[in-house]
Amino acid sequence: MTALEIPELSLVALVGASGSGKSTFARERFGQYEVVSSDACRAMVSDDETDQDATKDAFEVLGFVVGKRLDRGRLTVVDATNAQRDARKHVVELARAHDVLPVAIVLDLPLDECLERNRGRGDRALPERVVKRQHDLVRRAVGGLAREGFRQVHVLRTVEEVESATITRTRLHNDLRDEHGPFDVVGDVHGCRSELESLLERLGYVLVRDDAGRPVDAVHPEGRKVVFLGDLVDRGPDTPGVLRLAMGMTAAGHALAVPGNHEHKLVRALGGRNVQVSHGLETSLAQLEAEGAEFSAQVRAWADGLVSHLVLDDGRLVVAHAGLKEAYHGRASGRVRSFALYGDTTGETDEFGLPVRYPWADEYRGRAMVLYGHTPTPVPQWVNNTMCLDTGVVFGGHLTALRYPTKELVQVPAEQVWYEPARPFLVPEQVRPDDVLDIEDVLGRRSVETRHHGRVTIDEENAVAALEVMSRFALHPRWVPYLPPTMAPVATSPLPGVLEHPAEAFSAFAASGVTRVICEEKHMGSRATLLVCRDGFRWSGAPDGETGAVWTRTGRAFFDRPLTEVFLAGVRAAVTRAGLWEELGTDWLLLDAELLPWSLKAAPLLREQYAATGAAARAMLPSAVSSLEAVAGRGLEIGDLLDRTRRRVEDAGLFVDAYRRYVWPTDGLEGVQLAPFQVLAAAGATFHDRDHGWHLSVIDRLVDADPALLRTTKRLEVDVAEPQPGIDWWEELTAAGGEGMVVKPFANLVHGRRGLVQPGLKVRGREYLRIIYGPEYTQHLDRLKVRSLGRKRGLALREYALGLESLDRLVAGEPLWRVHEPVFAVLALESEPVDPRL
Repeated sequence: MTALEIPELSLVALVGASGSGKSTFARERFGQYEVVSSDACRAMVSDDETDQDATKDAFEVLGFVVGKRLDRGRLTVVDATNAQRDARKHVVELARAHDVLPVAIVLDLPLDECLERNRGRGDRALPERVVKRQHDLVRRAVGGLAREGFRQVHVLRTVEEVESATITRTRLHNDLRDEHGPFDVVGDVHGCRSELESLLERLGYVLVRDDAGRPVDAVHPEGRKVVFLGDLVDRGPDTPGVLRLAMGMTAAGHALAVPGNHEHKLVRALGGRNVQVSHGLETSLAQLEAEGAEFSAQVRAWADGLVSHLVLDDGRLVVAHAGLKEAYHGRASGRVRSFALYGDTTGETDEFGLPVRYPWADEYRGRAMVLYGHTPTPVPQWVNNTMCLDTGVVFGGHLTALRYPTKELVQVPAEQVWYEPARPFLVPEQVRPDDVLDIEDVLGRRSVETRHHGRVTIDEENAVAALEVMSRFALHPRWVPYLPPTMAPVATSPLPGVLEHPAEAFSAFAASGVTRVICEEKHMGSRATLLVCRDGFRWSGAPDGETGAVWTRTGRAFFDRPLTEVFLAGVRAAVTRAGLWEELGTDWLLLDAELLPWSLKAAPLLREQYAATGAAARAMLPSAVSSLEAVAGRGLEIGDLLDRTRRRVEDAGLFVDAYRRYVWPTDGLEGVQLAPFQVLAAAGATFHDRDHGWHLSVIDRLVDADPALLRTTKRLEVDVAEPQPGIDWWEELTAAGGEGMVVKPFANLVHGRRGLVQPGLKVRGREYLRIIYGPEYTQHLDRLKVRSLGRKRGLALREYALGLESLDRLVAGEPLWRVHEPVFAVLALESEPVDPRL
């Protein structure tokens, strides 16, 4: 058998005269949609695949289809004769434009075989002179296909070779998605061997030395692996020592490496190319000359074999020396390699003679974390899920590593300034502090990349509205590391007399693959998030005397600062008595809760809207009933009007009863209760991977510690295949005047068949909905049941993903402005035009 290896992401050009069997070969060895045929494209534009007059239009269609497939990362095969150089040039240009490798498979069969097959085509047969011309062109082209730009060329010369040929798809050298780490990603070393040894030892590696005492390997007892980001060479005192260690570690499987621009230049210099010996290259060449020709040859071969970038951990991590924008991840072309080595440059130089680079990371919105070096920065900072780890060790800064996936930074200081930089190296005081927010971070149309729901886009007008709220009314962003999402409503019930019913919630989760849910009572309060710190612990940047915060869904404080501190003291004492500080290993706790009563926050709304409506109805409608009864007594037929008015009186009374359940007197904090229902985060940990049973068991311990301040959340676990107990419980809650319940996947965070599953569906009771839709809403249920829920549900899911993202960034120790990005996005989404009654 003839095995043909091709990259799994490539553009394959079949080359051969008519009759060589290209279409049969493609049909038998590639997928139906992987093959784009020139004949089929002719038929698309002219209804005749043999219409040579349609060739120009057909190849425009072919190029468009091929381009779209390559954009989506799909292997594509061009089934055409490709006998002429211009046709092959078009294929190579398409491959380069989409940063994939062009491959040629040539079916160079004997001329007699091609002519015989062509004659068997009947009406589709070409003139023999055309076939002969094509055959001659293919024979002439075979030897020069590599020079034309094809990275791989496979030639099949006999019928037997064609029939026995098999296709093997190989991964690109940059595709290491099956490498899951954990990794220690090391920034630019630049010949600083001593600092590299210190950093590796601080990371927990054990150095292995040769007989001369030189380090030639480093092994981590937990199996961690180093990833070198390039620029190991030049400028520093011991480039050979750094290379000996890096080469030994990669050979032993204890490290991976990508090349930097300095390695690229060193390879050319060692190969005898005419390069400018500057920027520290002169130092490396002198040091390597002292090591001998054999070692220099080994260095050249090793550095020349490095791949421009690596895609790791199922695509979650990408490493490249100068970074890499998303469109280039996992691609292979000269353009990709240039970007990975040098970044995106303008072609200009600055006043120091150094290239001016586009800030590609500012625009990055990719799903993968990108770690890179190349541009020295005194303090590494996260920018849109990217980080530069070159902290200028050779200029007297630090050598930095990031532990992946925990995102912990580990640094060692430079032993001295080994090389004076061309551009002044900034001191840390000149770098943006972690807690400084920039209005440019939130203005305009922006996207936030989330781990659990991909990219969430924020429109400019929504961002403006959020900026107004955040800047004028909200707490300082340090005290608002999370905003809770809006709650998705359950589907409208088909049952008579009710708008919402739990049966739809159970069905929805069953359809998402969730088998077990938990039903939690809805409290008659306001959604609140609470951050409480342990005695003696000071939240980053907090003024003296501030030990936490309690805030609304829009980031506003529930109480003034003195009252907040009194309230927090009570919660802190309960956490202490419950033993949670020690159990969770934390000095702070973030809780999701309801603050009761509703009137604590909504007193003006109750007074000016609900109470006014209820009072007006109860004052007017009884008089109207009396008048109508008098009219009816005189024998006039007004039965329907009288019945409707009596129902309105009854509805008005039910409306007043409904909102009054949410009101009770408070004096300061007297009468105020907190009903927590989820532990959001603590130092170093989020808890969305813990089921709701765990969360509520922790909350129960808090309630036991202070039942006067804290209120428990009633709950019921339900199997969605047998939902009746949940339905009965909801009916019991709502019949007693309760608001209703929230149905949640018991496992908490769940990814279903179609992605992220709603964290909860609210099922509100018939009487509570009078507050939402008005006293007489039950008389208009047929109209209300025609409601669109898709936009609200989509909003709830996006806000949920953003909330998870802010928590993940918070516990990872990312800067405040990074944590604030998804928090601000939640607030911005709240400005979207969605029916507030849903």
